Amino acid sequence: MADLQGKVALITGSASGMGKKTAQRLAERGVKVVINDIVAEKVEQTVEEFKARGFDVLGQVADICNATAVEAMMKAAVDKFGTLDILVNNAGMEKAGALRNLSESDWNITLNVNLKGAFLCSQAAHGYMVGKGQGRIVNIASRAWLGGAGQAPYSSAKAGLVGLTRTLALELGRKGVTVNCIAPGLIHTPMWDELPEKNRLSFLAKQPTGKIGADDDIANAILFFVDDDASFITGQVFYVCGGRSLYAG
Repeated sequence: MADLQGKVALITGSASGMGKKTAQRLAERGVKVVINDIVAEKVEQTVEEFKARGFDVLGQVADICNATAVEAMMKAAVDKFGTLDILVNNAGMEKAGALRNLSESDWNITLNVNLKGAFLCSQAAHGYMVGKGQGRIVNIASRAWLGGAGQAPYSSAKAGLVGLTRTLALELGRKGVTVNCIAPGLIHTPMWDELPEKNRLSFLAKQPTGKIGADDDIANAILFFVDDDASFITGQVFYVCGGRSLYAG
């Protein structure tokens, strides 16, 4: 692996779950990390924890669905650390349910957080990366982009994120910026713990490995894409799902 020491990474939704684990793994490699979440208390807690471990960290409370907030967050990151090398569009949420039961607001918030947020953050970050001819953008989609019953807004948003990844890879490739996408399957996160037991059992029954993944599995994939040794890889969807992508539904 190439040396990541001194690079700067902004990870959205990184005050908990996969985002926090990714921030931790990057910080352990000497990366300066920007912790983002919409909940101030979670950001403060994570920043304190990271500083206690000697990590170089900045906390940013920002709504990634708001362009002004996103631009201010990116500026704060560059003002603090001098540059921006890595953007991980990790923040996400889901409003699930049968088509007839979903509301317009369910659709809007799911598309806004999962897709619009990634668009705004990529747009705000790419200028800093293009300006120096180097950068890494990693989008966290989902195996659900292939389709999933009861997941109309979520599947649509994640499919859009795959399309955004491919498009940005074409636009930014000659400018030294790679853009890739990770599609997790079942991962043990706080969202998983909140599911009713019958839902968890149903999901596990469809899992080829018979188990769910850990947030470390996603962090490892992100570390692969942001490494300089992966500079010839762009526009790709990398499934980290224990084989679940082998069939939809």
